[in-house]
Amino acid sequence: MVAPRRAKPPRHLADLSTTGRREWLSELGHPAFRADQLSRHYFERLVDNPDDMTDLPAADRESLTKTALPQLLTPVRTLTCDNGTTVKNVVRLFDGAMVESVLMRYPGRTTMCVSSQAGCGMNCPFCATGQAGLTRNMSTAEIVEQVVTGARMLASGEVAGGAGRVSNVVFMGMGEPLANYRAVIDAVRRLTEAPPSGLGISARSVTVSTVGLVPAMDRLAGEGIPVTLAVSLHAPDDELRNTLVPLNTRYPIDEVLRSAWAYADVTGRRVSIEYALIRDINDQPWRAHLLGSMLKNRSVHVNVIPLNPTPGSVWTAATPESERTFVRRLEDHGVPVTVRDTRGREIDGACGQLAAVSTEEGARE
Repeated sequence: MVAPRRAKPPRHLADLSTTGRREWLSELGHPAFRADQLSRHYFERLVDNPDDMTDLPAADRESLTKTALPQLLTPVRTLTCDNGTTVKNVVRLFDGAMVESVLMRYPGRTTMCVSSQAGCGMNCPFCATGQAGLTRNMSTAEIVEQVVTGARMLASGEVAGGAGRVSNVVFMGMGEPLANYRAVIDAVRRLTEAPPSGLGISARSVTVSTVGLVPAMDRLAGEGIPVTLAVSLHAPDDELRNTLVPLNTRYPIDEVLRSAWAYADVTGRRVSIEYALIRDINDQPWRAHLLGSMLKNRSVHVNVIPLNPTPGSVWTAATPESERTFVRRLEDHGVPVTVRDTRGREIDGACGQLAAVSTEEGARE
């Protein structure tokens, strides 16, 4: 018996390249330049009300926007903390799947942490998303729409601090980005292309994370997009990493790092190593020494992440003393280290905490 095919999200302007948009509108019986007008409204002006698209024929505005700019994300819940500068959006996709994104405003920059999958299939035991399992891949436009939503909130002054723009995007929300490779790469192109083709965010301000899908990492190096590659390592030895990151049994640490260094060589971009520090699990000084010896003299930066506990989890954050010792051991090897800010913890919006529930009922407070 053949399993039924899962319905796809409606096609959206952001799913397509500039050429693809023009061809699509022509196929629908409209002048090709309508695609350029719609792109300008969506990516550059951040308009979502057809009545404001006055350069479109009045008789066609509603039908054009319903077709080319269908609603992809239905708001379910918005939570804020850090005096309104951190905002978590919980949204429902067309098929009922739930995803979360987080906007974090800092002095001088605003970062969007976006999801690439509903759920995640990597099964990392300390991550709330990983424990939820994978529902499905997100489309290119569903990914892009998370950033556009944040951009609209900033432009309209809804986020504390006044009007602003999204300057950085990190693919560190729900899902393993490189397991949804084509949609993520196309989304990166939409985010980085100059308006009106895209949002015009610098590729150097975009970070794509992975737990170590080596073939996709190698493929990413050939895309010609100088994004930052972030490798979620979490352990310097295969024995422990096999438990923390089950994919390690397929692609062990040596292979992952070999691919990461190749990426740095090809792109000239420093690789980010993500390391969630877990009490009595991976926070021992000898592991810091081992990690430092593996990374020294490489084009790399380590982000030490104090583990953000999730409900019911046996995993917890390392003590401040262990964290300081771990950082100091890495610095002794000349490895640049930053301890990540735990923004959004109060609203379950910090690293490893995103885990949108599967029904709107469950997402309500």
